[in-house]
Amino acid sequence: MKEKITIPKKRLLVTGASGFLGWNLCQEAKDKWDIYGTVYSHPIEIEQVKIIRIDLTDYDSLKKMFHEVRPDAVIHTAAASNPNYCQTHRTESEKINLDASIYTAGLCADHKIPCVFTSTDSVFNGLTPPYKEDAPVSPINIYGEQKACAEEGMLKRYPKTAVCRMPLMFGLPSPASASFIQPMIKAMREGGELKLFTDEYRTPVSGKTASQGLLLALEKLSGILHLGGRERISRYDFGKLVQNLLGLQNAVLTPCMQKDVAMPASRPPDLSLDSSKAVSLGYKQPTLADELKVFVG
Repeated sequence: MKEKITIPKKRLLVTGASGFLGWNLCQEAKDKWDIYGTVYSHPIEIEQVKIIRIDLTDYDSLKKMFHEVRPDAVIHTAAASNPNYCQTHRTESEKINLDASIYTAGLCADHKIPCVFTSTDSVFNGLTPPYKEDAPVSPINIYGEQKACAEEGMLKRYPKTAVCRMPLMFGLPSPASASFIQPMIKAMREGGELKLFTDEYRTPVSGKTASQGLLLALEKLSGILHLGGRERISRYDFGKLVQNLLGLQNAVLTPCMQKDVAMPASRPPDLSLDSSKAVSLGYKQPTLADELKVFVG
């Protein structure tokens, strides 16, 4: 009887594994990849994932980690992703959003391995949607500026980088980071008032769907790719959809406009992404109702 041969899994380095997207990506990829996940401010444990605590803005530490892990591919999700924080902490956020991103692209180039970068729909001003990959960037806040600069810098340093612009995302929370849907559902169940924009539109997806898109890009792409959902929807209508799926008709959803809520970072009005390129590569876009049914039980 012949002995069964086990083929070792390839090594995938996921930066920002404690974040919402990084954690969901680890869940989606761990059966096919040997995953190494980086954390820093929020050390956590993830089953089947080797966790590395590291400051990604320290180039020497990052270079040493690449040498020790010897990844076959990298998906760089680590970021300061709160636009209001970036607006008030420009220097701190730039280190992770820009500097660490270009460091990562450079090391992937040196090691000749695939590199996927999670950018954002916020590289646009929200005035001329839906946005295709070749639309000129036009950020109106510091977070969008940093991500746009990171895209340019990474592609210049390593043209084989896959830049994936991510939409608004929801889904299962990591132990350290929830998506916006968790406090929304909590407020609905407690009967609290929720003020939701009627004039801000996005093309949201679940963390699971977004992760599947990133893994698709890892296998098939270099350059820019949009991973939005199939439906354009306002924040208010999204809330109503969640309310109806939960059957919480007593929840108080109050429509409001962007101008009614003062925030440090300007908010683009419509960041709807045209993701037809990704769909042509095999990206699946479930309906919002089908996606939400998984998370609102």
